[in-house]
Amino acid sequence: MKTSSCLDHPLPPSLSLPPSLSQFYTVLATHTNSKKMNSGASEVAHDFRPLFRVYRDGRVERYKLFDRIQPVPAGLDPSTGVESKDVVVSPKTGVSARIFVPKIDGLDRKLPLLVHYHGGGFCAGSPFDTIVNDILSTMVTRAHVVAISVGYRLAPEYPLPIAYEDSFEALKWIAGHSDGSGPEPWLNRYADLGQVFIQGESAGANISQYVAVQAGAAGLTGVRIKGVLIVHPFFGGTEMDEMYKFMCPTSSRLDDDPRLNPAVDPDLPKMACEKVLVCVAEKDSLRNTGVKYYETLCGSEWEGKVELEEAKDEGHCFHAFSKNERAEQLIKKMVDFITKD
Repeated sequence: MKTSSCLDHPLPPSLSLPPSLSQFYTVLATHTNSKKMNSGASEVAHDFRPLFRVYRDGRVERYKLFDRIQPVPAGLDPSTGVESKDVVVSPKTGVSARIFVPKIDGLDRKLPLLVHYHGGGFCAGSPFDTIVNDILSTMVTRAHVVAISVGYRLAPEYPLPIAYEDSFEALKWIAGHSDGSGPEPWLNRYADLGQVFIQGESAGANISQYVAVQAGAAGLTGVRIKGVLIVHPFFGGTEMDEMYKFMCPTSSRLDDDPRLNPAVDPDLPKMACEKVLVCVAEKDSLRNTGVKYYETLCGSEWEGKVELEEAKDEGHCFHAFSKNERAEQLIKKMVDFITKD
Protein backbone atom coordinates (compact mmCIF):
# COMPACT_ATOMS: atom_id res chain seq x y z
CA MET A 1 0.00 0.00 0.00
CA LYS A 2 0.99 3.59 -0.52
CA THR A 3 0.21 6.50 1.74
CA SER A 4 0.28 9.91 0.05
CA SER A 5 0.43 13.51 1.11
CA CYS A 6 -1.41 16.37 -0.59
CA LEU A 7 1.62 17.14 -2.75
CA ASP A 8 2.77 13.80 -4.06
CA HIS A 9 -0.41 12.25 -5.46
CA PRO A 10 -1.72 14.17 -8.49
CA LEU A 11 -4.80 12.94 -10.30
CA PRO A 12 -4.15 10.71 -13.32
CA PRO A 13 -3.89 12.68 -16.60
CA SER A 14 -7.21 11.27 -17.77
CA LEU A 15 -9.75 11.15 -14.96
CA SER A 16 -12.24 8.44 -15.84
CA LEU A 17 -15.71 8.76 -14.38
CA PRO A 18 -17.27 6.00 -12.29
CA PRO A 19 -20.04 3.90 -13.81
CA SER A 20 -23.58 4.34 -12.65
CA LEU A 21 -24.45 2.73 -9.32
CA SER A 22 -26.33 -0.08 -11.05
CA GLN A 23 -23.43 -0.76 -13.46
CA PHE A 24 -20.97 -0.65 -10.58
CA TYR A 25 -22.83 -3.25 -8.54
CA THR A 26 -23.26 -5.42 -11.63
CA VAL A 27 -19.47 -5.67 -11.71
CA LEU A 28 -19.23 -6.12 -7.94
CA ALA A 29 -21.78 -8.95 -7.94
CA THR A 30 -20.00 -11.21 -10.40
CA HIS A 31 -20.02 -14.03 -7.83
CA THR A 32 -23.73 -13.92 -7.11
CA ASN A 33 -25.95 -16.81 -8.12
CA SER A 34 -29.23 -14.90 -7.95
CA LYS A 35 -32.08 -16.41 -9.91
CA LYS A 36 -34.54 -14.56 -12.08
CA MET A 37 -37.73 -13.67 -10.32
CA ASN A 38 -41.02 -14.95 -11.68
CA SER A 39 -43.12 -11.86 -12.24
CA GLY A 40 -43.89 -10.94 -15.83
CA ALA A 41 -41.57 -8.40 -17.37
CA SER A 42 -44.52 -6.27 -18.42
CA GLU A 43 -45.25 -5.52 -14.77
CA VAL A 44 -41.79 -4.10 -14.09
CA ALA A 45 -41.55 -0.32 -14.19
CA HIS A 46 -37.84 -0.03 -13.32
CA ASP A 47 -35.15 -2.72 -13.25
CA PHE A 48 -31.87 -1.74 -11.60
CA ARG A 49 -30.02 -5.04 -11.68
CA PRO A 50 -28.37 -6.42 -9.66
CA LEU A 51 -29.81 -4.42 -6.75
CA PHE A 52 -33.58 -4.07 -7.11
CA ARG A 53 -36.53 -3.69 -9.43
CA VAL A 54 -39.78 -1.82 -8.99
CA TYR A 55 -43.19 -3.00 -10.18
CA ARG A 56 -45.86 -0.75 -11.58
CA ASP A 57 -47.90 -1.13 -8.41
CA GLY A 58 -44.96 0.27 -6.38
CA ARG A 59 -43.66 -3.01 -4.97
CA VAL A 60 -39.89 -3.23 -4.62
CA GLU A 61 -38.09 -6.54 -5.08
CA ARG A 62 -34.40 -6.89 -4.21
CA TYR A 63 -31.94 -9.23 -5.86
CA LYS A 64 -29.59 -11.26 -3.69
CA LEU A 65 -26.03 -10.05 -4.18
CA PHE A 66 -23.91 -12.49 -2.20
CA ASP A 67 -24.79 -15.76 -0.51
CA ARG A 68 -22.18 -15.21 2.19
CA ILE A 69 -23.93 -12.07 3.50
CA GLN A 70 -26.32 -13.29 6.17
CA PRO A 71 -28.00 -11.76 9.22
CA VAL A 72 -26.08 -12.15 12.48
CA PRO A 73 -27.82 -12.01 15.88
CA ALA A 74 -26.46 -9.71 18.55
CA GLY A 75 -24.72 -11.18 21.58
CA LEU A 76 -21.33 -12.39 22.76
CA ASP A 77 -18.84 -13.59 20.17
CA PRO A 78 -16.78 -16.17 22.09
CA SER A 79 -13.99 -16.10 19.49
CA THR A 80 -13.25 -12.39 20.03
CA GLY A 81 -14.89 -11.53 23.33
CA VAL A 82 -16.79 -8.74 21.54
CA GLU A 83 -20.32 -8.22 22.82
CA SER A 84 -23.05 -6.55 20.78
CA LYS A 85 -26.59 -5.38 21.31
CA ASP A 86 -29.28 -3.79 19.15
CA VAL A 87 -30.85 -0.48 20.11
CA VAL A 88 -33.63 1.74 18.81
CA VAL A 89 -32.34 5.17 17.84
CA SER A 90 -35.71 6.65 16.88
CA PRO A 91 -39.03 5.06 17.81
CA LYS A 92 -40.69 7.51 15.41
CA THR A 93 -38.79 6.40 12.31
CA GLY A 94 -37.81 2.90 13.40
CA VAL A 95 -34.10 3.60 12.84
CA SER A 96 -32.01 1.22 14.90
CA ALA A 97 -28.33 0.45 15.41
CA ARG A 98 -25.95 -2.19 16.73
CA ILE A 99 -23.40 -1.40 19.42
CA PHE A 100 -20.14 -3.37 19.73
CA VAL A 101 -18.05 -3.41 22.91
CA PRO A 102 -14.66 -5.12 23.14
CA LYS A 103 -13.68 -7.56 25.83
CA ILE A 104 -13.01 -5.40 28.88
CA ASP A 105 -11.02 -6.46 31.92
CA GLY A 106 -11.55 -3.86 34.63
CA LEU A 107 -12.70 -0.70 32.86
CA ASP A 108 -10.91 2.29 34.37
CA ARG A 109 -11.75 4.76 31.60
CA LYS A 110 -14.20 5.18 28.76
CA LEU A 111 -13.21 4.14 25.24
CA PRO A 112 -13.24 6.11 21.98
CA LEU A 113 -16.43 5.70 19.93
CA LEU A 114 -16.47 4.63 16.29
CA VAL A 115 -19.69 5.64 14.49
CA HIS A 116 -20.20 3.48 11.40
CA TYR A 117 -22.36 3.86 8.29
CA HIS A 118 -22.58 0.76 6.10
CA GLY A 119 -22.33 0.61 2.32
CA GLY A 120 -24.74 -0.92 -0.19
CA GLY A 121 -25.61 1.72 -2.76
CA PHE A 122 -28.04 3.46 -0.35
CA CYS A 123 -30.51 0.62 -1.01
CA ALA A 124 -28.88 -2.46 0.55
CA GLY A 125 -26.77 -3.43 3.55
CA SER A 126 -27.39 -3.52 7.27
CA PRO A 127 -25.59 -3.17 10.62
CA PHE A 128 -26.89 -6.64 11.41
CA ASP A 129 -25.16 -8.70 8.70
CA THR A 130 -21.94 -10.66 8.43
CA ILE A 131 -20.03 -7.92 6.56
CA VAL A 132 -20.52 -5.21 9.19
CA ASN A 133 -20.11 -7.61 12.09
CA ASP A 134 -16.79 -8.90 10.73
CA ILE A 135 -15.43 -5.40 10.03
CA LEU A 136 -16.50 -3.85 13.31
CA SER A 137 -15.54 -6.81 15.48
CA THR A 138 -12.05 -6.46 14.04
CA MET A 139 -11.93 -2.68 14.52
CA VAL A 140 -13.32 -2.88 18.06
CA THR A 141 -10.81 -5.53 19.09
CA ARG A 142 -7.70 -4.01 17.51
CA ALA A 143 -8.40 -0.32 18.12
CA HIS A 144 -9.98 -0.99 21.53
CA VAL A 145 -13.00 1.20 20.83
CA VAL A 146 -16.75 1.00 21.20
CA ALA A 147 -18.54 0.99 17.85
CA ILE A 148 -22.08 1.73 16.77
CA SER A 149 -23.36 0.97 13.27
CA VAL A 150 -26.45 2.90 12.19
CA GLY A 151 -29.30 1.24 10.31
CA TYR A 152 -30.50 4.18 8.25
CA ARG A 153 -33.63 3.63 6.17
CA LEU A 154 -33.00 2.34 2.66
CA ALA A 155 -34.01 3.65 -0.73
CA PRO A 156 -36.09 3.36 -2.81
CA GLU A 157 -38.84 2.73 -0.23
CA TYR A 158 -37.44 5.68 1.68
CA PRO A 159 -36.11 8.04 -0.99
CA LEU A 160 -32.88 9.92 -0.49
CA PRO A 161 -32.04 12.15 1.28
CA ILE A 162 -33.78 10.18 4.08
CA ALA A 163 -30.68 8.00 4.61
CA TYR A 164 -28.58 11.14 5.08
CA GLU A 165 -31.09 12.64 7.48
CA ASP A 166 -31.39 9.42 9.51
CA SER A 167 -27.62 9.23 9.76
CA PHE A 168 -27.20 12.76 11.08
CA GLU A 169 -30.12 12.33 13.47
CA ALA A 170 -28.37 9.23 14.81
CA LEU A 171 -25.24 11.25 15.50
CA LYS A 172 -27.33 13.82 17.36
CA TRP A 173 -28.91 10.98 19.35
CA ILE A 174 -25.43 9.76 20.25
CA ALA A 175 -24.44 13.29 21.30
CA GLY A 176 -27.36 13.22 23.73
CA HIS A 177 -25.31 10.82 25.87
CA SER A 178 -22.53 13.32 26.52
CA ASP A 179 -23.50 13.92 30.14
CA GLY A 180 -23.82 10.21 30.86
CA SER A 181 -27.60 10.24 31.14
CA GLY A 182 -28.67 9.35 27.62
CA PRO A 183 -31.21 6.60 26.84
CA GLU A 184 -28.62 3.90 26.05
CA PRO A 185 -26.68 2.56 29.08
CA TRP A 186 -23.79 1.13 27.05
CA LEU A 187 -23.01 4.52 25.53
CA ASN A 188 -23.29 6.18 28.93
CA ARG A 189 -20.96 3.66 30.53
CA TYR A 190 -18.40 2.81 27.88
CA ALA A 191 -18.18 5.56 25.22
CA ASP A 192 -15.94 8.62 25.42
CA LEU A 193 -17.78 11.17 23.28
CA GLY A 194 -14.75 13.43 23.39
CA GLN A 195 -13.02 10.90 21.13
CA VAL A 196 -15.38 10.09 18.25
CA PHE A 197 -14.42 8.67 14.87
CA ILE A 198 -16.75 8.20 11.91
CA GLN A 199 -16.26 5.43 9.35
CA GLY A 200 -18.10 4.38 6.23
CA GLU A 201 -17.54 2.23 3.17
CA SER A 202 -18.81 3.03 -0.36
CA ALA A 203 -22.20 4.75 0.00
CA GLY A 204 -21.55 4.75 3.74
CA ALA A 205 -18.36 6.75 3.13
CA ASN A 206 -20.43 9.30 1.24
CA ILE A 207 -22.82 9.49 4.19
CA SER A 208 -19.92 9.76 6.65
CA GLN A 209 -18.50 12.80 4.89
CA TYR A 210 -21.99 14.37 4.79
CA VAL A 211 -22.55 13.77 8.50
CA ALA A 212 -19.17 15.26 9.45
CA VAL A 213 -19.89 18.39 7.40
CA GLN A 214 -23.38 18.74 8.84
CA ALA A 215 -22.04 18.38 12.38
CA GLY A 216 -19.73 21.32 11.78
CA ALA A 217 -22.28 23.44 9.92
CA ALA A 218 -24.88 22.91 12.64
CA GLY A 219 -22.42 23.46 15.49
CA LEU A 220 -23.33 20.09 16.98
CA THR A 221 -22.30 19.82 20.62
CA GLY A 222 -21.89 16.75 22.80
CA VAL A 223 -19.40 14.97 20.52
CA ARG A 224 -15.86 15.78 19.45
CA ILE A 225 -15.15 14.18 16.08
CA LYS A 226 -11.43 13.50 15.94
CA GLY A 227 -11.32 11.73 12.59
CA VAL A 228 -13.29 10.39 9.64
CA LEU A 229 -12.42 7.24 7.67
CA ILE A 230 -13.64 7.49 4.06
CA VAL A 231 -13.24 3.98 2.65
CA HIS A 232 -13.71 3.38 -1.10
CA PRO A 233 -16.25 6.21 -1.34
CA PHE A 234 -19.04 6.70 -3.83
CA PHE A 235 -19.26 10.22 -5.22
CA GLY A 236 -20.88 11.51 -8.39
CA GLY A 237 -19.58 12.52 -11.77
CA THR A 238 -20.85 14.55 -14.69
CA GLU A 239 -23.01 11.78 -16.19
CA MET A 240 -26.58 11.09 -15.14
CA ASP A 241 -27.06 7.97 -13.02
CA GLU A 242 -30.63 6.81 -13.53
CA MET A 243 -30.69 4.61 -10.43
CA TYR A 244 -29.48 7.38 -8.12
CA LYS A 245 -31.92 9.77 -9.76
CA PHE A 246 -34.73 7.28 -9.08
CA MET A 247 -33.67 6.91 -5.43
CA CYS A 248 -33.20 10.66 -4.98
CA PRO A 249 -35.76 12.50 -7.14
CA THR A 250 -34.67 15.89 -5.80
CA SER A 251 -31.07 15.45 -6.98
CA SER A 252 -29.73 16.37 -10.40
CA ARG A 253 -27.29 13.48 -9.84
CA LEU A 254 -24.71 15.74 -11.45
CA ASP A 255 -21.71 17.56 -10.05
CA ASP A 256 -23.83 20.47 -8.77
CA ASP A 257 -25.19 18.25 -5.95
CA PRO A 258 -22.99 18.80 -2.85
CA ARG A 259 -23.78 15.33 -1.51
CA LEU A 260 -22.21 13.86 -4.64
CA ASN A 261 -19.58 16.53 -5.22
CA PRO A 262 -18.28 17.98 -1.93
CA ALA A 263 -16.24 20.54 -3.89
CA VAL A 264 -19.41 22.60 -4.44
CA ASP A 265 -20.55 22.40 -0.80
CA PRO A 266 -20.08 25.82 0.82
CA ASP A 267 -20.07 24.11 4.22
CA LEU A 268 -17.11 21.83 3.44
CA PRO A 269 -14.63 24.06 5.33
CA LYS A 270 -16.78 23.58 8.44
CA MET A 271 -16.33 19.79 8.47
CA ALA A 272 -16.20 18.88 12.17
CA CYS A 273 -13.13 16.71 12.41
CA GLU A 274 -9.41 17.09 12.88
CA LYS A 275 -8.24 14.57 10.29
CA VAL A 276 -9.50 12.42 7.42
CA LEU A 277 -8.21 9.16 5.98
CA VAL A 278 -9.32 8.51 2.39
CA CYS A 279 -8.85 4.89 1.28
CA VAL A 280 -9.00 3.85 -2.37
CA ALA A 281 -8.23 0.66 -4.29
CA GLU A 282 -6.34 0.62 -7.58
CA LYS A 283 -8.80 -1.60 -9.46
CA ASP A 284 -11.94 -0.03 -7.98
CA SER A 285 -13.99 1.78 -10.63
CA LEU A 286 -14.72 4.40 -7.95
CA ARG A 287 -11.03 4.95 -7.29
CA ASN A 288 -10.63 8.22 -9.20
CA THR A 289 -13.52 10.02 -7.54
CA GLY A 290 -12.06 8.99 -4.18
CA VAL A 291 -8.74 10.56 -5.18
CA LYS A 292 -10.63 13.62 -6.43
CA TYR A 293 -12.29 13.96 -3.01
CA TYR A 294 -8.87 13.77 -1.36
CA GLU A 295 -7.59 16.50 -3.68
CA THR A 296 -10.68 18.59 -2.93
CA LEU A 297 -9.94 18.48 0.80
CA CYS A 298 -6.30 19.32 0.17
CA GLY A 299 -7.30 22.42 -1.77
CA SER A 300 -10.13 23.53 0.48
CA GLU A 301 -10.19 25.93 3.42
CA TRP A 302 -10.86 23.08 5.83
CA GLU A 303 -8.06 23.22 8.39
CA GLY A 304 -7.64 19.54 9.18
CA LYS A 305 -5.15 16.94 7.98
CA VAL A 306 -6.01 14.57 5.13
CA GLU A 307 -4.21 11.40 4.10
CA LEU A 308 -4.64 9.06 1.12
CA GLU A 309 -4.13 5.30 1.30
CA GLU A 310 -4.18 3.24 -1.90
CA ALA A 311 -4.30 -0.55 -2.10
CA LYS A 312 -2.60 -1.88 -5.20
CA ASP A 313 -4.17 -4.62 -7.37
CA GLU A 314 -7.40 -4.65 -5.36
CA GLY A 315 -11.04 -3.81 -6.03
CA HIS A 316 -13.93 -2.22 -4.21
CA CYS A 317 -14.23 -3.06 -0.51
CA PHE A 318 -11.91 -6.04 -1.00
CA HIS A 319 -11.12 -6.11 2.72
CA ALA A 320 -14.73 -7.11 3.44
CA PHE A 321 -14.41 -10.24 1.30
CA SER A 322 -10.72 -11.16 1.42
CA LYS A 323 -8.34 -11.94 4.26
CA ASN A 324 -5.13 -11.43 2.31
CA GLU A 325 -2.03 -9.40 3.12
CA ARG A 326 -3.35 -6.20 1.54
CA ALA A 327 -6.59 -6.47 3.51
CA GLU A 328 -4.52 -6.82 6.68
CA GLN A 329 -2.50 -3.75 5.70
CA LEU A 330 -5.65 -1.70 5.16
CA ILE A 331 -7.15 -2.74 8.50
CA LYS A 332 -3.87 -1.87 10.23
CA LYS A 333 -3.87 1.55 8.59
CA MET A 334 -7.43 2.20 9.76
CA VAL A 335 -6.64 1.06 13.29
CA ASP A 336 -3.51 3.22 13.40
CA PHE A 337 -5.53 6.22 12.21
CA ILE A 338 -7.72 5.83 15.30
CA THR A 339 -5.09 4.92 17.87
CA LYS A 340 -2.23 7.22 16.85
CA ASP A 341 -2.17 11.02 16.80
